[in-house]
Amino acid sequence: MLGIDLSGKRAFIAGVADDGGYGFAIAKALAEAGASICVGTWPPAYTIFTTMLERGKFDQSMTLASGEKMSFEGIYALDASFDVADDVPQELKEHKRYKDHQDVSIDGVATRLRHDFGSEGIDIVVHSLANGPEVKNPLIETSRAGYLAAIGTSAYSLTSIVRSFGPLMPQSGAFLALTYMASERVIPEYGGGMSSAKAALESDCRLLAYESGRKWGHRVNIISAGPYASRAASAIGFIDKMIDYTSKNSPLKGRLEGQDVGQAGAFLCSPMAKAITGTVLYVDHGYHSMGMAVE
Repeated sequence: MLGIDLSGKRAFIAGVADDGGYGFAIAKALAEAGASICVGTWPPAYTIFTTMLERGKFDQSMTLASGEKMSFEGIYALDASFDVADDVPQELKEHKRYKDHQDVSIDGVATRLRHDFGSEGIDIVVHSLANGPEVKNPLIETSRAGYLAAIGTSAYSLTSIVRSFGPLMPQSGAFLALTYMASERVIPEYGGGMSSAKAALESDCRLLAYESGRKWGHRVNIISAGPYASRAASAIGFIDKMIDYTSKNSPLKGRLEGQDVGQAGAFLCSPMAKAITGTVLYVDHGYHSMGMAVE
């Protein structure tokens, strides 16, 4: 029987702050396959997330097929807007939601993981990070600052993560990121530079796959997932409309589930996909293949 076995592997998922997004779904699928899980959480959401975990608010969604509950080996405060500690403004370091944490930069979290698990202690890294402060603005009304913020957090952070985490991974490590088809098609109202950020993310995936493959033997892939009603997606403002339209006009009808993306992610991060890198895998019920609306 062919199955995914990630026993003895450790995954770090950047961008988990609740149990409702694709990052969490991928974490759960990796855990189902036997991997141990660490997550990176945005500092302003860290206390809320850990408190809800302690109170058992996520117990049902964290229950695995075996009946056991998924656990997190580590929860790290991560702000992917910053590459190193010196990039974090002093006033932010002193903010009440940041001051109790150690270095929250990408390199800072990588350093902590090296301290906690050793120089080759991470096998899988998932980039589930996106933020566009002006996502509700049409592109033509997006400020330079808003545009660059979307690019920095949603796209460049993958480059920074590969640079900082690549040396922590044994040969044949796997990186995975999440994109959306707004990178290549017009999605009205998906603004603020986010469509440009997703296009940059996909382009960077290919070059990072080449560079990290030659440097360390690592793989870098992306899942282009269909719309999903996560808490983070509510920031877009019209997520229900997107889901309704794509579910009616895809080759496979129905709503996309987090598990669909989670299982695809587990495959791409497993040895079963050891010859796949630099690839965008569509997990969207086939919607990307359509050239005309059905309904």
